[in-house]
Amino acid sequence: MQVFVLGGTGTIGTAVVAELVRRNHKVLALSRSEKSDDLLTSAGVKPFRGDLSDPDHWADVAVSSDAIIQAAATFDEDMGDVDAEAMKAVIHASETRNEPTRLIYTGGCWLYGETGDEIAVEDRPFDPLPLFSWMVTHAQLLLAAPGLRTAVVHPAMVYDMRDGGVFDRFLSAAKAGQSIEIWGSAATRWPLIESRDLARAYCDLVERSDLVGYFNAAAEEGVAVGRIASVISKAYGSPTKNITRSVAEAVREHGGWAKGPTLDQHMSARKLQSAVGWQPQVTDFAEATSRWIADRQP
Repeated sequence: MQVFVLGGTGTIGTAVVAELVRRNHKVLALSRSEKSDDLLTSAGVKPFRGDLSDPDHWADVAVSSDAIIQAAATFDEDMGDVDAEAMKAVIHASETRNEPTRLIYTGGCWLYGETGDEIAVEDRPFDPLPLFSWMVTHAQLLLAAPGLRTAVVHPAMVYDMRDGGVFDRFLSAAKAGQSIEIWGSAATRWPLIESRDLARAYCDLVERSDLVGYFNAAAEEGVAVGRIASVISKAYGSPTKNITRSVAEAVREHGGWAKGPTLDQHMSARKLQSAVGWQPQVTDFAEATSRWIADRQP
């Protein structure tokens, strides 16, 4: 297949394009700089120079591919507006096609809001953070577009054995011999998934255009943030006493997105497992992360 990827150099996108290439798919990825061109080319991907905020330049090329993966987000204040224009352009371009184009759109676990001890499954009503509520609206528009066959992936908190992903802040502090700062409560639980397992989920869905709707992707349904911090601190031999900051302080310093990591959540991937036979290869973050840190210690 030819797959057009938006966000091909991000944490999720880098793993996705690597898995697509491993499966011998032809990959085009939107690139807005020479640095991104080099990263994509070295991964076996053909860069397509353009910008997410200028979809008229790339939308026709995207929908003429066999599939599109949207894993891009600017994380600027206008990220919802940029995504809206991009997805509207994709919908408009798809209307000229004789056959629907496969689209994988990225949502997220934060769209479910607090779940506590309940496990979020795909029919759970959304309760998104205001900053990300546009994702719910855009997903609904894409699912309703007749020129697209859309699957929406809701990833758990994504950690990565290359750049840390959601563990990056913890890893940086522990590596520097500092206490890890936890926002909210150490008892807050995160659903987790390693980036390469998530990439396999995306690619499994790309190859099954008959599957539409919402699909959660999680390897561990809920792990306490305090345990994550302790595992990383121990692996680096750094202080095990963590620093806890209030949610209000975190939001005040970092912006509204900082509320996301303070949500106490559980999430299940049973639908995905049943639909495509997907099974995560990394089911214990502690073992994987400790081994990764040990391998990089002098």
